[in-house]
Amino acid sequence: MKVVKLVAHISFLLLTLMYQPATAKSPPRLAKPNCTDHCGSISIPYPFGIGKDCCMEESFDVHCNETSTPPRAFLRRIDMEGPVISVESLDRHEVLSFNLTGTPFSLFYNYFIAVGCNTRASLWTKNGTTEHTVCDSICSNGSSINNIILENGDCSGEDCCQEMYFPSLEFYNTSFESIDSKQGSDGKKLVFLADYQWFDSKIKSAQDIDNLPSTTVPVSLAWVPNNNSWKYNGDTMDCNVFFSINRTDAFNCSCSEGYEGNPYLQCIVIGLALGVVFLLIGAWRMYKLIKKRKCIQLKKKFFKRNGGMLLKQQLSSSDGSLQKTKVFSSNELEKATDYFNENRVLGHGGQGTVYKGMLDDGSIVAVKKSTMDEKVEEFINEVVILSQINHRNVVRLLGCCLETEVPLLVYEFIPNGTLFRYLHEQNEDFMLSWESRLRIASEAAGAISHLHSSASIPIYHRDIKSTNILLDEKYRAKVSDFGTSRSVSIDQTHLTTKVQGTFGYLDPEYFQTSQLTEKSDVYSFGVVLVELLSGKKPLFLTSSLETVSLVVHFNDSMEDGRLFDIIDAQVKGDCHEEEAIVIANLAKKCLNLNGRNRPTMREVAMELEGILLSRRGINIQQIGEVDESSTSISCSSFEIGIDLPIDCNPSTSPETW
Repeated sequence: MKVVKLVAHISFLLLTLMYQPATAKSPPRLAKPNCTDHCGSISIPYPFGIGKDCCMEESFDVHCNETSTPPRAFLRRIDMEGPVISVESLDRHEVLSFNLTGTPFSLFYNYFIAVGCNTRASLWTKNGTTEHTVCDSICSNGSSINNIILENGDCSGEDCCQEMYFPSLEFYNTSFESIDSKQGSDGKKLVFLADYQWFDSKIKSAQDIDNLPSTTVPVSLAWVPNNNSWKYNGDTMDCNVFFSINRTDAFNCSCSEGYEGNPYLQCIVIGLALGVVFLLIGAWRMYKLIKKRKCIQLKKKFFKRNGGMLLKQQLSSSDGSLQKTKVFSSNELEKATDYFNENRVLGHGGQGTVYKGMLDDGSIVAVKKSTMDEKVEEFINEVVILSQINHRNVVRLLGCCLETEVPLLVYEFIPNGTLFRYLHEQNEDFMLSWESRLRIASEAAGAISHLHSSASIPIYHRDIKSTNILLDEKYRAKVSDFGTSRSVSIDQTHLTTKVQGTFGYLDPEYFQTSQLTEKSDVYSFGVVLVELLSGKKPLFLTSSLETVSLVVHFNDSMEDGRLFDIIDAQVKGDCHEEEAIVIANLAKKCLNLNGRNRPTMREVAMELEGILLSRRGINIQQIGEVDESSTSISCSSFEIGIDLPIDCNPSTSPETW
């Protein structure tokens, strides 16, 4: 382990002193008589002093190094050599400590920062027996210290992490360890304390952090004089006690109202209005500081509660099958959605509300906000599921935000809404033709087939319905809403789960047994096929205001030879009789009550693609065999020049058209 020791400048945190001159002629005295009150451009106010005779006690003795340019001031009793560590590997663990015990100083308002891949840095108190702060830095695939992304100036845990801590901390150790020994942890690593204001204003890029081993880092200290060093006789015009840092034998002074100067020497009368101004300015700055502190802590709390660290580990430890997912800040998404204005609502789904938003780069996105805390697990599940999928007919996940009370997901924006809207709501701007319906069905079936058989891990959607099939700018299908989806291992045939889905689309076999299989999605897709064929909702009202199941109505019509009575009037003139019969027979197979007798989604997708190709006059033999394992049956009643691998015996007679 290579250790680079840096000299960390002490920033005296004089929260309790305000030095302002009463007039230009008689500025208040900062130091004791006959004592120097400056080291170069640095003020040295009492109880600090240059030399033992000029300070309150030995701890406040300042050494002024006038040989450096510019002159530099150091506390003689505090050695700040060593709290910044740079290592090249984690093969050996070294602990460096810093001790303020017995001094009037304590660490105050600093960041504890760790940089590097797969690294956990710990800060220990009480002689190394109590873990005070833990900072985890996790790298994405191929990342290094030169690839650090600072989100709004913060180290978010991606290659770099930061924790803020507060008084009173007088002793600490720092230590490194690897989060996961199976993952690589090569490369440079840093751990250090830094004043939070300095870090926020100076560290803007990966290069700034990379340059740290060749520079100095400021650290903030708070100080309070001991009773033993200076006798306190109660509030006077010279000393009005208002601040103590978790110590009963220590206190700080400020000038009483109407006075200014150094309260440890003598306060001078000033105007009341000026004192009020100082008080308001100080109160406002303290309010902003406390508000920022609470905001940071609240975001960290939400991030951990929403499974942020688990999600980062899942995404970073993937074998390359997961797509790159960005972690957005809450401020970025609040700005994008106009603070989740109701006017931006695109719709309400099973797991949350979807808002339209515009990012800083001008790109339009859809932001999904969970409606309740109980849905958090489903949101995290959706992130992991969508990160595994890369298909043109599946909605693309851009990223997520976990530092809000409920998690947020960010998708590509699909402008034309849901298939449900075009089937069941009057829309004079665009009517779904029969060919468009066939194409949408084929695209959606191809996407679901990809989930079942082509994804790295088989995925069961569990909520296939027309509201979860979106249409892009060219009215191409995009399957969405994976909150209830489940991944399964390749050797599994089913999952036993709590029943979830939408009535009207829900597989009766799954509802009765709670066993989720790929055939459950096939049943739900069969309902969508009947929707496309009939233009009716899964549960609809008859003229007598009776609620009827579309599946029951469809099966009755097929058995009675009345298929063409339920064909949507909008496409009746455009729909070939033979195609309608083929789609109806395919839907009937999908809706079989016995899941084993249903086709696979791959078979469904191939048959729909075959119908589309035949409609466009393309013989399927021209592009190769459809499926070597399927048997093609020629249907003599079709006059469309194609052999389809389905049972072509119509369930209804064409004469009823």
